[in-house]
Amino acid sequence: MKDKKIFTDKKFITIIATLCCLLWGSAYPAVKSGYELFNISTGDIPSKLVFAGYRFSIAGLILLVIAQRYGKKIFNISKKNTLDLFYLGIIQTTLQYLFFYIGLANTTGVKSSIMNSTATFSSVILAHYIYKNDKLNVQKTVGCVVGFIGVMIVNFSSDLLNFSFNFSGEGFIIIAAFVFSVGAIYGKKLTKSMDVMVVTGYSLFLGGVILVFIGVVFGGRVYHFTTTSSILLIYLALLSSVAFSLWNLLLKYNKVGPVSVFNFLTPIFGVILSAIFLGENIFEYKNIIALVLVSSGIWMANKEKVSNHQNIVKVKKTV
Repeated sequence: MKDKKIFTDKKFITIIATLCCLLWGSAYPAVKSGYELFNISTGDIPSKLVFAGYRFSIAGLILLVIAQRYGKKIFNISKKNTLDLFYLGIIQTTLQYLFFYIGLANTTGVKSSIMNSTATFSSVILAHYIYKNDKLNVQKTVGCVVGFIGVMIVNFSSDLLNFSFNFSGEGFIIIAAFVFSVGAIYGKKLTKSMDVMVVTGYSLFLGGVILVFIGVVFGGRVYHFTTTSSILLIYLALLSSVAFSLWNLLLKYNKVGPVSVFNFLTPIFGVILSAIFLGENIFEYKNIIALVLVSSGIWMANKEKVSNHQNIVKVKKTV
C-alpha cells in the first residue's frame, strides 16, 4: 500500500518518468559509443548481440541481487510464473534488443531516437484493444497521426524532396519499438501477481543470456575490455535495471496512458545527447520538425482529458 501511495503521486510520477526517459535517451549515444570502444564493426551483428546480452544479463543480476537483499523471494516461483518470465525475457529483452542493436548500427542516433518513439503510439493502439478503460478517442487518434507524420519526415532528405528508409536500420528500430510495447503490456500483467523488481530482473537476465547464446553461436565475440569500455558497459547495465524497474512500477499502479505521456521526452533527450556525444547534426529543419511533431503526438496520444465533473471537484477543493 505504501508503494501504491508513492507511485500514484503525480509529482513523483513526473520525476521518475522523466528520469527513465533521460536514461533511455542516453542509451542511443552510449550503445553507438560502445560499438567503437569494443571495436565492433558495423557488419558484425553476432558481436553486437553478445554486447547487448552482456549488458542485460548484468542488469538482471543486479536487480535480482538487490531484490534478494530486500527480502524478496527470487527463487520461490511457480512453474507457470517461470514460463511467463521466460516469455517476457524473450519479448522484452531478446527480441526487442536484437532488432534495436542491429537497427541502431545502421542509422544515426538522432533518427533512432525519433523512430523509436513509435513505441508510444503502438502502446496506445494496443491498449485500445486490451483495456476497457483505455480506449482510443479523437485526441489519441490525432496524436498518433501527428506522431507518425513526424516519424515519416525524419526519413526525408534535408530539402524534404527525397525519402530514405533502410529496413535494417530505421525499420528494425520501429519493430523494436513495437516489441517494447507488447513487452510492457505483458509485463504489466505479470506484476499484478509478482514483485516488479523480480519480474524485471528475470526478464533482463533471461533475455540477456539468450542474446549472448545467439551471438556466440553465430561467431560473436566481445574482447576489447578497457577501463572506459567496462565503465560504459556497467552504465548501460545500470541504466536498464533502474529504468525498467521504475517504469514497470509506474505501470503497475497507473494506467498506461498517464505514464506513457512522458515518453515524449525520450526522443528529445536522445536527440540532444546524440548531438553532444556523437557530434550528430540536429539543426536540420527536418529533424526539428520531426521532433516537434513526434513529441506533440506522444503528448496528445497519452494526455488524459479532464472531465467537467473532475474540474468541479478540483475547484471545490481549492476554495
